[in-house]
Amino acid sequence: MRLTILGKSPSWQDAGGACSGYLVEDGGTAVLVDCGNGVFAKLRQRIDYVDLDAVVISHLHADHFLDLVPYSYALTYAPRQQPVPVDRWPGTDNPARPDLHVPPGAQETFRRVVGAWGNEDLIENAFHLREYDAGSEIEVGTVRVRFQPVPHFTETYAMCISSQNGSGRIVYGADCSPTDALTAFASDAELMLVEATLPRPERTGVRGHLTPGEAGQHARAAGAKRLLLVHISDELDAEWARAEAARTFGGPVEVAREGDVYEV
Repeated sequence: MRLTILGKSPSWQDAGGACSGYLVEDGGTAVLVDCGNGVFAKLRQRIDYVDLDAVVISHLHADHFLDLVPYSYALTYAPRQQPVPVDRWPGTDNPARPDLHVPPGAQETFRRVVGAWGNEDLIENAFHLREYDAGSEIEVGTVRVRFQPVPHFTETYAMCISSQNGSGRIVYGADCSPTDALTAFASDAELMLVEATLPRPERTGVRGHLTPGEAGQHARAAGAKRLLLVHISDELDAEWARAEAARTFGGPVEVAREGDVYEV
């Protein structure tokens, strides 16, 4: 499997960057994990958006799904998607409509968000929308995805992504506070993506995110082979974050950068 970082910012984008978005490719299968602000443009730099097989959303915070809106407009109104010839496009009776796997309640959330300025069913008409739950296991081509609830400010799912072709496992922790649920779920992962949003724990005591040091602790407890810090701002020094995580992990640590590619 090949993992490409399209966006790794937290809820505000890096300069010239994008929020959460990770492209997983395995043979002829292409899956987008999360689709936050700015991700659709980054996706288009890598593959043709009509060739994507599926999008999988970890939770219903805007920085993880908001670019489903421009993606949906493209699938709905792009010249190539029309039933009649437009410019150089011949017209089609079978426009692209990728699968969209989402947490419970997503359809209602999408309708409320998009309905504030346009047709509320935009996203569900552009994609094949399917809601998953904690017991779900989805297969997209050769890619298999399992889910694990993790504590956050809204219902959120970590993902274990594996290939039916026999390559390794990628575990994406999504957004979460410290939790044994993630470490057990990620046991012996070849590559573990863990958020490292905070320079220090929340002062209120109400937890929703991790520090780089806590990310390293989780990867160590999981026995992960490699750790990749994600959901981290360019306003935090990358070398400081890497050193903090390396101190608690004891293994290879990298801070995600847009455009980086990882083979698993």
